[in-house]
Amino acid sequence: AAAAPGAGSDAPRLFASPLARRIAGDNNIDLAGLTGSGPHGRILRRDVEAAMSAPAPAAAPAMAAGVTAAMTSASAPAAPGASSLEPNSQMRKIIAQRLQESKANAPHFYLTVDCEIDTLLAARKVMNEQSPDDVKISVNDLVIRAAAMALVKVPKANASWEGDNTRLFHHADIAMAVAVDGGLVTPVIWAAEQKGLAEIAATSRDLATRARNGTLAPEEFAGGSFTISNLGMFGIREFAAVINPPQGAILAVGAGEERPVVRNGELAVATVMTVTLSADHRVVDGAVGAEWLQAFKGYIEAPVTMLL
Repeated sequence: AAAAPGAGSDAPRLFASPLARRIAGDNNIDLAGLTGSGPHGRILRRDVEAAMSAPAPAAAPAMAAGVTAAMTSASAPAAPGASSLEPNSQMRKIIAQRLQESKANAPHFYLTVDCEIDTLLAARKVMNEQSPDDVKISVNDLVIRAAAMALVKVPKANASWEGDNTRLFHHADIAMAVAVDGGLVTPVIWAAEQKGLAEIAATSRDLATRARNGTLAPEEFAGGSFTISNLGMFGIREFAAVINPPQGAILAVGAGEERPVVRNGELAVATVMTVTLSADHRVVDGAVGAEWLQAFKGYIEAPVTMLL
């Protein structure tokens, strides 16, 4: 059957019964001008027949097309509550399920500390000036190294809850949160405490690149004992992250920014980075979390100790 007038590919979708469409097509009735009386505005046979029996409207004075379009555009109000549905990807469903389970099952507690990073930034500059061109160390690489060293120093923070048992990890397997199209993946730097800064830098850069390209092997982003989420590149001062189950803790890293500090009773300016530890209170006690954060801060503020 021929399409009803006005039902071209650019027209809005019309909901009409097949019989209504056939009658409209046979009688040159434009369905776009009808108001349906069926469910959800569906145009039915009776709506088309009512239009056929209605008297023809008086001809309106001719008007320039541009003026008509302008009047229509100006007078048509925006649809209230306009929205659309976007199907959730499998990645998004998995992320939603895991984080919902984390917040529901793991009693989170949060510890926040400010770290002065001027010494770290100066050390990074020297290291990058003296390193090969293909090795550039980022602040995040130093954060990963400091977190790994702190986990070695405070091993009780490197654990996960397993009901009747607590799993104690023997290595600092650091997962790093990487934003990708449609979600988030957490590739793992295995045994990060055994890697130097150059190796951490090369590994983290490779994992992040392949995460964004979607070429990671499943075993490269499954597992890990501790996660780092860094939003400092977006200028976020501080935030609290949701624990990546079944791990026992995650570190949220904010931006380094100049702030006033007091030293020996005098006001000074320092570059300060705020970090927040989210920990599972079933496996990490408050004192353990505080001890780990103190160790992390010590490594960040005295970066030479990470190299010993």
